[in-house]
Amino acid sequence: MKKHNPSLVVELSLPDLVINVGEVTLGEKNRKKLKKTQREQEKEKISQAACALLNSGGGVIRMEMANSDEHPVEMGLDLEESLRTLIQSSDLQAFFEINQQGRCFYIFVKSWNTDFPPEDRFKPRVCSLGSSLHLRSATSVLPMNSREAFCFLETKKRNAKLLEKEPPNKIPRVAKQNFRCAPWETSISFFLNPARLIFQRDHLEHGEILPFPESQYVEFKQFSTKHHISAFANTGGGYLFIGVEDESRKVLGCAEENIKHEDLKKEIEDAINKLPRVHFCQSQCQITFTVKFLEVLDKGQLYGYVCVIRVEPFCGAVFSEAPRSWMVKDKEVCCLTTEEWVGMMMDTDPEATELLKLSKDFESQLSLSSRPPLSRPVYSKKGLEHKEDLQQRLFSDLVSSEDLQFTPESLLKELYSEYEGLEELLKKEMHPFSRGILIFSRSWAVDLNLQEKQGVICDALLVTQNSPPILYTILGEQDADGQLYCTRTAFTLKQKLVNMGGYTGKLCVMTKVLHLSPESNAESFEGSDSLIKYPESYYLADTKQMEALLQSLVIVLLSFRSFLSDQLGFELLNLLTVQQYEIISKNLRKTPELFIHGLPGSGKTIVAMKIMEKIKNTMGCEKNEILYVCENQPLRDFIGNKDICYSVTRKTFMKTNSNFEKIKHIIIDEAQNFRTEDGNWYEKAKTITERGKDGPGILWIFLDYFQTSHTDCCGLPHLQYQYPREELIRVVRNADKIANYLQEIMHEVRENPPPNIPWESLNIFSEAEWSQGVPGNLEMSKHKDMEQMVDYIAKKCHSLLEAGYSCKDFAVICSIASDVHIYKSKLQRAMRKRKWSQSRNASYIMGKHIVLDSVRRFSGLERDIVFAINPTTAEPAVFHNLVLCLASRARKQLYILIPFEGMTNSASF
Repeated sequence: MKKHNPSLVVELSLPDLVINVGEVTLGEKNRKKLKKTQREQEKEKISQAACALLNSGGGVIRMEMANSDEHPVEMGLDLEESLRTLIQSSDLQAFFEINQQGRCFYIFVKSWNTDFPPEDRFKPRVCSLGSSLHLRSATSVLPMNSREAFCFLETKKRNAKLLEKEPPNKIPRVAKQNFRCAPWETSISFFLNPARLIFQRDHLEHGEILPFPESQYVEFKQFSTKHHISAFANTGGGYLFIGVEDESRKVLGCAEENIKHEDLKKEIEDAINKLPRVHFCQSQCQITFTVKFLEVLDKGQLYGYVCVIRVEPFCGAVFSEAPRSWMVKDKEVCCLTTEEWVGMMMDTDPEATELLKLSKDFESQLSLSSRPPLSRPVYSKKGLEHKEDLQQRLFSDLVSSEDLQFTPESLLKELYSEYEGLEELLKKEMHPFSRGILIFSRSWAVDLNLQEKQGVICDALLVTQNSPPILYTILGEQDADGQLYCTRTAFTLKQKLVNMGGYTGKLCVMTKVLHLSPESNAESFEGSDSLIKYPESYYLADTKQMEALLQSLVIVLLSFRSFLSDQLGFELLNLLTVQQYEIISKNLRKTPELFIHGLPGSGKTIVAMKIMEKIKNTMGCEKNEILYVCENQPLRDFIGNKDICYSVTRKTFMKTNSNFEKIKHIIIDEAQNFRTEDGNWYEKAKTITERGKDGPGILWIFLDYFQTSHTDCCGLPHLQYQYPREELIRVVRNADKIANYLQEIMHEVRENPPPNIPWESLNIFSEAEWSQGVPGNLEMSKHKDMEQMVDYIAKKCHSLLEAGYSCKDFAVICSIASDVHIYKSKLQRAMRKRKWSQSRNASYIMGKHIVLDSVRRFSGLERDIVFAINPTTAEPAVFHNLVLCLASRARKQLYILIPFEGMTNSASF
C-alpha cells in the first residue's frame, strides 16, 4: 500500500505541479519563537514537498504565512538549511527560487538532475531526505546520504555480479567480506572477533567487565535500535550486546522480573525479519542473525539476562526503514517503497555489455547520466538524423532567423482558409514577440496522447526569447472547459518535456485561451497560471535555451517504446523518422482512408501502432472499437499484447458470423499477403468503417508489394484506386550488409514481378533511402543434408550465446510450415548435445526463446539474428519476394543455409 502525506495537497488548477503545504511560520525571528516540535513539523512538510517535486519533474510549493507580518520576510535559516541538505549543495538557487507574493510564499523547484562535476562519478538519480541505510565506522553507526548510498549500492551490485561469474577461490577477500550467500563468503574478521567467545558462553556475572571494547564488530547498549542491525548487516556483521554499559563495559543485564525472554526473542526476530532489504544476487536470502539470552548471575543467583544479537554480513543492503524519498503519484505526495527507491537510485545508462551492443547499431540521443529521475534512455538507429537535425527539420533553424516563425506552413494554410479572422487574431497576439517559433497543431492534447476536445480550432506552442513557453488554445466560441483543457495540456507538455524529453533547465508552460467569434472578433483570456509570477530565470534567455527545449520536444513527439526493450531488459526509446512522423501527424478526419506503401524495414508496424493510439484520442473511442487485422497469428499476438486495440487475423475477420458490431476503425497490416479465398475483405472493412452515424471511421491499409508471398488475388483495389496514398521509403531496420543484399533481391523482384503485382507499384524502389553505418553479418553456406544444417545452427547459436547474445535474439525460419515440424526435433536434439534447448514457434515471440517458424508466419516480425533454412517456394514466381521477406526479418546477422542439391534458384544467392 502506498504511503502518502495527506497534509500535502497537489493542486490541479495550474499547468504545473503545485503542492500546497498550508500555513507555515516564516521569518527567522518568528521561527525562533516556535516550539521545537512545530518547527520540525513545518520543516519536514516543506522538505517532503521539495523532495517530491525534485523527483517528479519540478513544480511549485505554495504556503500561506501563519504569522501576521505585513512586510516581506525571509523564509528562515532552518528551512533554507533543510533544502540545502536535501540537494547536498550550498547552491540553493541551482534548484530553488523563493518568492513572496502577498501573504503567499512560493518555492519554485527545478527538476532534480545529476549534473554534478565530471570528476564526481557517484551521481544518485533520485533525491532523498534520508536513505535509511547505515554503516559501522569504528564504534559509530553512521547514516548514509544519497551519494554515499549510491556508492554503497553500486559496490554491492558489482561484487554480487563478480560472485555470480567467478568460482569461490578466485573471489578477492574484500568482496567476500561484504557478502554472505555461501559459507565461504563470510568475513574472516567477523569470526575471529573476541566477542564470539562470550557469545558461546551460557552466563555472565553481574558487574563483570567484558575483556574487549566496542569496535566495528561490537556494540554495547542498554537498549537497541533498528539502525544497529542495518549497520552490522551492511558492514561485515557483528555483535550487539543489550544490557552492557557502553563506557565501562560492565555487565548490568535486564532484571529477571522485567523480561520474558522467549516473548522478547520472538519480538526481536519479527522486527529484524521485517526490515526492508534488497538483493543483487539470485539467492534472495534472508538476513542471517542469532538472538541469544545469556543469564546474568549475582552471587550464584539468577539476576537477569543479557541479550546478544549476532548479525552476519548480508549479500545485499539492509535498511532500518523505507528510504525517506517522495514523489507525486496519482495526484498525491507518496513515499517511495524501498524497491522503487533502489530501482530509481540504480537506474543508470545501460551497462557496459548492453551499451556496447547498442552502440554498434544505435546512437544515444538522451543519456541518463545527467537527466531527471523519470527519464528513459533514447537511441536512434545509426544513419538517421540526430535530435539536433530533427529539430532543425521540424522546427526551423532559430540561429539563422531574427523573426518569429510559424510552422507547419501546410497546416497554417488549412486553418487560415477554414477560419476567417484567425490570421488577424494571431498577428495581433504575436505582435510583442520577435525571435522564436509558433508551432501549430490541430490538437496538442492528441500529440501528447491525451483526449481531443471538441470545439478547439487549434493549439499553438510559442517558444520565444525572453518569455516562458506559452500554449495557446483557440476556440470557435466560449467554452467553460476551454481553460481546463488548455491547462491540462500545458501541464502534460511540461511534464513530458522534463521527464521524457530530458530538459534540465528551469521550465514552466504558461497558458492562454483565445476565442474566435463568428464575426471575426476575438477575445483572449489569461490562464489561471498568471496568478503565480514565475521568476525570470524561467524565461528562455537565448537561442541555445530555445533549441535545447525544442530538442526535448522532438523526443516527446517522435519517441516510441523500442521493440528491443523486452529483449534488453530495460525500457529503451527510439525516434521516428520525419517521414513516419509526418504520416502519423495527418488529420484523421480529413484522411479517413489511406494506403501506406512501405518498403521492408521502413517501420510500417510502428506507424500502425502509433496511429491506433492517435485514433483512440482523436475519435474518443475505446480500444475495443479499433480493429487490427493481419494475415498471421504471431503478428496478431504481438500487437494484441500491446493492449491498444482488438487484434485478429484475416481468416477470423472474414468468418460469416463475425460482424464486429462495436468496431468503428480498422487498421490492415501486411495487406499484400491477404487473399480473397474467404470473401472480399476490403469491401467488408469499408462497410464496417462507413456505417457510423457521425461519418466514416478510419481505414488505413499498410502493404508492401515487394513482400507478396503468393500469386492469388490479394483483394486490394487496383493501384490507381489506392488513393490517397503515402509511401515509407526510408529503410531503417537492417545492418548494411543485409540492406545491400535486400537491394539486390528487390531489383530481381522489380525486373521479374509476379503476375498479381501491379508493376507500377514497384517503382518505389527507385526512391528508396537506405540508412548506413550499422555493422552486421551476412553469410551463405551450402550443406550436404539436414543434419549438417541443424548442427551448423546449433554450433553458431552456441558461439553467439557465448559472445553475449541471448535466446531472445534468434529466429530460425523455414520456407514452409510443414518444414518447421521436421526441423524442430532435429534442432532440439542438436542443441541438447550442447546442454541447452530453448526453441519455440513464433507464438512465443514475447518469450525468452529461439523462434522456429515459417517465413509466412514470421512476416511483420523481426529478430537480431536470423537463420534462413533452404529458401524455396512451390510458386517460383514469388521466390524472390519470399527471400526478400525472409531476409528483411534480420536486423544484424543473416545466415542463409542452402542444400547442395535440389535448389534450382541457388544462383540467386
